[in-house]
Amino acid sequence: MKTFYLTDAGKVRSHNEDSVIITKNQSGDYLMAVADGMGGHSAGEVASSITISHISKCFNESFCNMEKSKAVEWLREMASEVNELIFSYVDEHPESKGMGTTLVIALVTKDYVLIGNIGDSSGFVIKNDKLHKVTYDHTLVNLLLKAGELTEEEAKDHPKKNVLMKALGANNPIDIDIFDCDVDISSILLCSDGLTSMLDVEQIEKVLLSELEIEDKVIKLIRKSNNRGGTDNISIAYMEFVESGD
Repeated sequence: MKTFYLTDAGKVRSHNEDSVIITKNQSGDYLMAVADGMGGHSAGEVASSITISHISKCFNESFCNMEKSKAVEWLREMASEVNELIFSYVDEHPESKGMGTTLVIALVTKDYVLIGNIGDSSGFVIKNDKLHKVTYDHTLVNLLLKAGELTEEEAKDHPKKNVLMKALGANNPIDIDIFDCDVDISSILLCSDGLTSMLDVEQIEKVLLSELEIEDKVIKLIRKSNNRGGTDNISIAYMEFVESGD
């Protein structure tokens, strides 16, 4: 495996509320996660940091050679635990009321790949040289689109396209969508909407399929997003599957 992750404040925001991690445990399993925090008084970065810190700690302490059904349960438990931690933090720090975070997460083992999400941070995979979106954005616009009340074109530039219907710290109880991915893939991309709101799938795909080194691909995606306005924080966690011996 080759992995690289990076986060950038973008061109407009004064500080970065995203958190991102890729970590490998002792049994060789990988955790990838991106959290896009929200809320005033720096509360967004607290929510995303609580999320990534707790999940990565638990992964390294308790996730070991877990079968797929147990891993699904583990993801649901992590979402629930982090949600409680965020609500508890707000109880103790009332000035942080309204804080929350999205989450997109991947568990990669030799036997399976699971991707989960809450909110509008996205998970993609590359299969047969094509970039496919795996996750579903929990936004008002997506809800209206699904109901047939908006067209794809209307949804694209809708004034409420960033209104979330689900986020950690906003809904209690919380439910995470979990997708069982084909293991016959060549890479995994997790990102905050700071990337997907600036670049479309074809533009992202073109960079990821280029001959660049993995680090340079991620850096180029962030640079291109900033060149197009960089209106939000941009976070990327990227993994390429490489043949043994490569």
